[in-house]
Amino acid sequence: MIDIDIMEWLLDSDVSIQYQVTRDLLKKEDPALRQRIDKEGWGAKLLSLQNDNGHWGSGFYQPKWTSTHYTLLDLKNLNMRDNIDSIYKIISKIIIENKGVDGGINPAGTVKESDVCINGMFLNYASFFNAYQNGLKSVVDFIINQQLLDGGFNCRYNRKGARHSSLHSTLSVIEGIHEYCKKGYTYHLDELLGIATQAREFILMHQLFKSDKTGEVIDHRMTMLSYPSRWRYDILRALDYFQLVGHDYDERMDDALNLLIKKQRKDKKWPVQQKHVGTTHFDMEKTGKPSQWNTLRALRVINHFGFENKTR
Repeated sequence: MIDIDIMEWLLDSDVSIQYQVTRDLLKKEDPALRQRIDKEGWGAKLLSLQNDNGHWGSGFYQPKWTSTHYTLLDLKNLNMRDNIDSIYKIISKIIIENKGVDGGINPAGTVKESDVCINGMFLNYASFFNAYQNGLKSVVDFIINQQLLDGGFNCRYNRKGARHSSLHSTLSVIEGIHEYCKKGYTYHLDELLGIATQAREFILMHQLFKSDKTGEVIDHRMTMLSYPSRWRYDILRALDYFQLVGHDYDERMDDALNLLIKKQRKDKKWPVQQKHVGTTHFDMEKTGKPSQWNTLRALRVINHFGFENKTR
């Protein structure tokens, strides 16, 4: 059971959080609530910042967090309705203007190799906003060709010859694959489902944040809760993905789940522990303060895995 005071606090929030709390914690679909996301709050504010040329910031990938790329990822994660014409048009424009010679979406005119992490994120929001399938085919082909032998992905594979996958890149790619499959796209569907299974095993092999060789924490920033995550991997983002795809509990999640539970404050809320440096359109929440985003995501993880009952 979720504390009534916590539920009231979560519902006293931006409409995008209200919608996800209602859907994921109260198990009630509220289409009218979702229809408000582009008309008020954070969603409406982000939409209002779209330039006349359809982009945000200075273009597809500049500056970092206020660019079109990361703004579209934010809008997707807000669960904006998926049939907004101006968003569909800019995604179509990106497909036409930002395809690299390798078929991937490539914001860098001076670097011929596309970045698989960017393409995973692109597949995520482009699928969510119903991009036309033919425009996504070369992106899918590129992603498939970037998988490493260990099952995951690394944006340095085609640029610098990396041989071990990155948790950052791997999670971005399988989030994109999940949205692609969820939206009913069919091109190379079976192959992508197999790739996602292998990539999840790669993450589990690392207990979500540890070296598979030494057992040491790979990067302590991966244990710090943030939102928005941008391209960066952390344990809450990973656990939220596993619950999203309906993955069964796996004992290799234990350390990450225990750490997540320990991060709950005395007031039963979870905080924002870090902010990824860079200019933003605006801050949704303050670092060091209770976070409705992280509390929502932590609760749906714990509810899915029933982990409190395993440890207390």
